[in-house]
Parts: sequence; structure tokens; C-alpha cells
Amino acid sequence: MALSSSESLDRRGIEALDASDQLTDILAIPEHLRDALWKVESAQIEPQDCPGGVVVAGMGGSAVGGALARAILGDTASRPLIAARGYGLPSWTTPDTMVLCSSYSGNTEETLACYEAAGALGAPRIAVTTGGQLAKQARADGVPVIPVAGGLQPRAGVAYMTVAALQVAALCGAAPRVTSEIDVAAEHLEALVMEWGPEGAEDSLAKSLARSLHGSVPVLAGAGLTVPLAYRWKTQINENAKIPAFAHELPELDHNELVGWAGASELGRFAAVFLDDADTHPRVKRRIELTEHLISGQATSTHVIASRGQTTVERVFSLVLLGDLVSLYLAVLRGVDPTPVDAIESLKAELARG
Repeated sequence: MALSSSESLDRRGIEALDASDQLTDILAIPEHLRDALWKVESAQIEPQDCPGGVVVAGMGGSAVGGALARAILGDTASRPLIAARGYGLPSWTTPDTMVLCSSYSGNTEETLACYEAAGALGAPRIAVTTGGQLAKQARADGVPVIPVAGGLQPRAGVAYMTVAALQVAALCGAAPRVTSEIDVAAEHLEALVMEWGPEGAEDSLAKSLARSLHGSVPVLAGAGLTVPLAYRWKTQINENAKIPAFAHELPELDHNELVGWAGASELGRFAAVFLDDADTHPRVKRRIELTEHLISGQATSTHVIASRGQTTVERVFSLVLLGDLVSLYLAVLRGVDPTPVDAIESLKAELARG
């Protein structure tokens, strides 16, 4: 049964619906960051100069780590770091490009295709996975495997996949090491877990935002650092809350999507969420302000949410944590278990039949 937006989002109410205890996995993101560092070190990967940069091949929750790593590194990256979502590698991939094959299950068919493509090209490869066919094939080929903690939903492995991409980028000479920043971010997130988690105040940012978004279609907007975060929020809301959500980026959306808001209230309930950051370009900050004002008459609610923290790792993962919690709280308000993704499983089953 769905909760009204005024009811308590406490641990008891969440546990009644969260059959697989996804809440615990979200609250454990700080520990996941630390464990991910250890797991990369345990793989004992030798540094390798890769002038072509790094391609992170993955899908869904396993792909987001590459996009978040690229956002974290920003201008400090000296070589390309690209997330590839599909059955093939970018056309510019060369034998001196590292291909990090990211699949939580190890059985993602698109990622396995990229693994084979990289091998055929003669490009160096690293796998990050819990096991499956990817780990089996990688070990048979002598390809390093970065282990990931098992028992999670793939989307809950975001810290492992992001840290793997960051550390591999450093090992390949594409970016500086950010090990200390990851440790500091883990400590920073522990405080945010207390503030935004179920033991936090009922008027915390995470709970208040979930209540405000409840009953509407969230439309996310990011800029610069927060572009992949807006997409992460969208996908988490899709999978956890089981509702449509959409993401775009500024300033591009001011050249198209802005006009579409004129008919929003005629079609349904749409809410706008702008993800902001301390390093957002001043002109984009002004665009956020103006865009929010221009669409406010058509939106059920509008929100400007700023990242928290000093380093980019802290700021990125503050919004990862917040978005994950908001999506879980939305699921509870809707009265649905956040974990199952039946439509995805049905699609995979049909594809497996040929």
C-alpha cells in the first residue's frame, strides 16, 4: 500500500517494503569506497602506459562508474576516459587504448562483445566483475580481474565501478591517483548518511525531496560535473521507484527542452530538479535560475540541489548518495519494493531465446 507523502520514512516503514534490504547497500556506500580501493590493490595490476586512454565498456549500473570517474577527474585527466555503452568499442580505439570491461554479473552480453572486440584489436584489457563468463574468460586469457563484492544489485555497485575506473586511469597514465581523495570522501559520506538516512530528520533534504517528487515525473538537469549525476538519478528513479524519469543537460536544454515545458501541465505532473555544483560555470548558474523561473508555472515543483563537499570525489558521491536515497524513498512512498526489475529480466530472457 502506498504511503501518503506526509507519513514517516523511518526504517520500519522502509523495511516493510524493501524485501532485499537495498537500503543497507545504499547506506554502505562509504564502506564500498574503501573496500573498492582494497579490491583494486588486491588485483595487483602492473602499471601500463596507454597513450590511447581508457574505454570503460559496460551497461546500466556497471557503466556509470566510467562516466562518474570522468566527471571526477575533469581537467586533471591527460588522456581520454570514455564510457562505451553498447556491443562495440569506439571507432578510434587503438591497440594502445586500455579497455576496462565492467559487468557486475559478468554475463552482460554487450560487455562480453566489447571484451572480444578489444582482444581482436590487440588492446590491453582489465575486467571488473563479481564473476560470470567475463571473469572466466579473463582468467583464461591472463587478463587481470578486479573483484567486486557480491550480493548487491548491479546498480548498488556504483562505488566499486567508479573506483575501479579511477584507479585504472591512474595505472594507465591517463590521470593522477585520487586514492586519498576517495578515503576522505568515504568519511564525508558517513556524515551525510546520518543526515539523509532513515535515522535522519523527517524534514531532511532526501526525505523532503522525495515527498515533493512523489506523484510526479521527475525531469533532471545537470551541467558539467553533474551531467552524469543527473543521468544516475534518472536511472535510479526508473529502477527503484518504477516510474518514468528523464535527464538532460545545461546549457543545451535551454535551446530545446525549455520550450517543451509550455505544454507540461496539460499532459501530466512533471517536476524539475537541477543538480548544481560549486564549479558550475557562472553563466550556467544564471541559466539554472532563469530556467527554473520560466518553467515554474508548468512544473508541479522545482528544485535546485547543490553537491556537498570540497573535492570532486566528495561532491560527486554526495549526489550519488542523495539520489539513491531519494529514489528509494520514492519507492516506499509508492508502496513498491525497490529491488525487482522484472521488465529487464523479461527482456533478457527473451533475448536469450535468440
